[in-house]
Amino acid sequence: MNDGALRPYEQSLRAAGRLALVDDGGRQVSLDVARWLDSADPADDTVLARCAGPVLDVGCGPGRLVRALSERGIACLGLDIAETAVWITRGRGAPALLRNVFAPVPGEGRWPTVLLMDGNVGIGGNPRRLLARIARLLAADGRLIVEADPDPALDLTSTVRFLIEGTPVGPSFEWAEVGLAALYRHAEQAGLYPVDVWSAGGRAFTTLVSRLTLTR
Repeated sequence: MNDGALRPYEQSLRAAGRLALVDDGGRQVSLDVARWLDSADPADDTVLARCAGPVLDVGCGPGRLVRALSERGIACLGLDIAETAVWITRGRGAPALLRNVFAPVPGEGRWPTVLLMDGNVGIGGNPRRLLARIARLLAADGRLIVEADPDPALDLTSTVRFLIEGTPVGPSFEWAEVGLAALYRHAEQAGLYPVDVWSAGGRAFTTLVSRLTLTR
């Protein structure tokens, strides 16, 4: 991601401000910063109930899920490239590491559960590359829980900027939006396959595992 591209996001986290993404064609995607700063909600609880620790939350943001996992006594670690997000997570009493998921990560190949929530399957604008990376982080019998776009057919990669009060700000970066049907196509290329799918609170979720797990 370009230098400074995250600055509007970090400002929004500090001020609990409204934020969106906008692509080159003017299409906007709202970002639910207020929900991310809040406690885990009932839809999040359906994810937490499926977590076997230790859990790695990729793109943990301000840490509502790692905090909720910690409160349940489940070992976990948040991972984020935004300093403010990591600072807020740690301030909530939850563990977080300032790290890009494509850099070396503690426990590689041994994580029982990895989370990609809140549209984070879009990180880097290349879902196949991201899912292949996650597959290498998982334990042999591990699971990846992904939140997909509610539109199952959506499979879009765009160059976007953050949008604050109708004004694009900061450098552009690549982002992807992926619904369940598209996610499954990308996941298969990474050797990951669905074993569970559900919806809650208007949000779509799925659990993916490796072929090795399926054959056991």
